[in-house]
Amino acid sequence: MKWSGVMPAVTTKFTQKDDLDLEMFSINIKAQVDAGVHAIILGGTLGEASTLDDDEKKILIEHTVNLVEGRIPVVINIAEQTTKNSIKSAENAEKYGATGIMMLPPMRYKSTDNETLAYFKAVAKSTSLPIMIYNNPVDYKIEVTLEMFEELLKCENIKAVKDSTRDITNITRIRNRFGNRLKVLCGVDTLAMESLLMGADGWVAGLVCAFPKETVAIFELIRSGRVEEALEIYRWFMPLLELDISPQLVQNIKLAEVATGIGTENVRLPRLPLQGKERDRVLSIIENGMKTRPKLPML
Repeated sequence: MKWSGVMPAVTTKFTQKDDLDLEMFSINIKAQVDAGVHAIILGGTLGEASTLDDDEKKILIEHTVNLVEGRIPVVINIAEQTTKNSIKSAENAEKYGATGIMMLPPMRYKSTDNETLAYFKAVAKSTSLPIMIYNNPVDYKIEVTLEMFEELLKCENIKAVKDSTRDITNITRIRNRFGNRLKVLCGVDTLAMESLLMGADGWVAGLVCAFPKETVAIFELIRSGRVEEALEIYRWFMPLLELDISPQLVQNIKLAEVATGIGTENVRLPRLPLQGKERDRVLSIIENGMKTRPKLPML
């Protein structure tokens, strides 16, 4: 598990009867793998994690592991309310064949710094899987500070951070303090290119679910030093990337997946498909993006 490159936080596909739609899910995963993504992340916010039961998570992990056939890692997100359930989720992830874990702080309860540290350390000690801490104080109201990472990195299997602080300078602070001991992945689509240029190792991406080739192209071009070519694609992409920084990011991105033929609009209640003026606005952005979709350079 290298914790680098483009890692789609994939959407979970549902049928109109609210069952897992493994047929469409497989189509999307194949598109991601064919585009050259570097890992698959299941059950994140975009994957409607809070609505999935344990059996569904088991099915998704095992099905994805079979689909990718060892070509790329499969990571499962852990977002639980209790330490006990998080440890159980980590045990299950290992049992079902996941390669790594992404972890949020405790859900619903705003834990103190000491509680947050104890939570992460307890799970890390319970599993041999490598862990990426998901640091998103904007949405989840708990920040994992550099001082806290100093303590967490005593756990050898805590390897990376998905940085969603919205603070680009945080990447430099992490590099200055920890060197390459802590891998950094951008967690905000609209800051991806900036983060990669500042030294981030990768991009946990959202709109990649609909546009995998364009997302991978940006990463690979930056890695090859072809910044102007990457910037041209990124500027085209920005109106679409802004669909990721919305409370309705799931509905937005699923609409984009419909446009590119690798998804459906089905969401799980209490979410509903977009309606009215907001649906028209999002569709207009997607339609314009499709009309102006760039020709990608050779990589």
